[in-house]
Amino acid sequence: MTQDEDKTRYQVVMNHEEQYSLWPADRELPLGWEAAGFSGTKAACLGYIEEVWTDMRPLSLRRRMQDDAGQP
Repeated sequence: MTQDEDKTRYQVVMNHEEQYSLWPADRELPLGWEAAGFSGTKAACLGYIEEVWTDMRPLSLRRRMQDDAGQP
């Protein structure tokens, strides 16, 4: 099946590290993931992720780097 033939409705999910992924909208979310508020076709969800996930670093790394930058 090609992406054009895929009729599955997906939702964008995010984990505690603010990393994004796709998940079938009709399935229970896996442990540690929550809905990010967007659903649609696979292509639409991937487009949304590309738009909002501008910093691929995990949240914990971003915070640690921020803390390190604030120290003399």
